[in-house]
Amino acid sequence: MKIQSTVLAIALATSLLAAVPAYAAEDAAAIELSQQLNALDADSETASLAAYERLQARQAIAAMATARSSQYDAAYYVAQRRVRIAEAAARTEAMQRQIDRLERERSELILEASRRDAAQARAEAERLRIQTRIQAEEAARLRAQATSSTEAMQDIESALQNVAGDQAAKLRAAREREAELARQEAELLREVEAGSDASDDD
Repeated sequence: MKIQSTVLAIALATSLLAAVPAYAAEDAAAIELSQQLNALDADSETASLAAYERLQARQAIAAMATARSSQYDAAYYVAQRRVRIAEAAARTEAMQRQIDRLERERSELILEASRRDAAQARAEAERLRIQTRIQAEEAARLRAQATSSTEAMQDIESALQNVAGDQAAKLRAAREREAELARQEAELLREVEAGSDASDDD
């Protein structure tokens, strides 16, 4: 009986020693999976994402920790899968948020570029309007100047015509005076000659 008791005690001790590494390994696996979830919590980009998937993963880890030895492998597989799903869901949501943010920034940049183009177009339109107004004022000034010049030329031509008319009249008067003087001179010469002829007859 003593021998049997000793053998039984040795066998029990051996089984207990063999079980210690198994429990330690199970705890290490649970700790590793929990740490993966904690990394999601610590990351500012994923801390508030995939809350439902992370809850399922924590429940699976808790179930694995309390699972029987015969069910441990299956529970570990489920917990591992749940953790991976939580990680993938959190990363996917984070990427989607980043994509949405980039899309908003792109839309804002496009809007800003459109506003800048519109401002430039308004500035260009204002510049052309001012340039057109200046050109119109310059054209009006030139037309007024041309009209004034035309009127001045007409006045000059009229004055020249008046001067020419006066000169012509004076020229005619001078010629008429000259002709009258020539006629009077000729008449005097005839009278002188007639007087001379009368003296000779006496």
